[in-house]
Amino acid sequence: MDTPEQLAQRPWIVPIPGTTKLHRLDENLGAADIELTKDDLGEIEAAASTITIQGARYPDHIERLSEH
Repeated sequence: MDTPEQLAQRPWIVPIPGTTKLHRLDENLGAADIELTKDDLGEIEAAASTITIQGARYPDHIERLSEH
């Protein structure tokens, strides 16, 4: 599921929660009520920008299938 920070950055992002437990669905739906300020987003971006991504998201043979 997308994070509140991701949803706040892109209005066209639509989360698709996957769960088999009703209480988890309630938690997921509650995320729609979270509002992040520009300061919140700035703090998150600043923290995330310090993280070094390591490795690929997918193995090479799978990644090639998704290239445009």
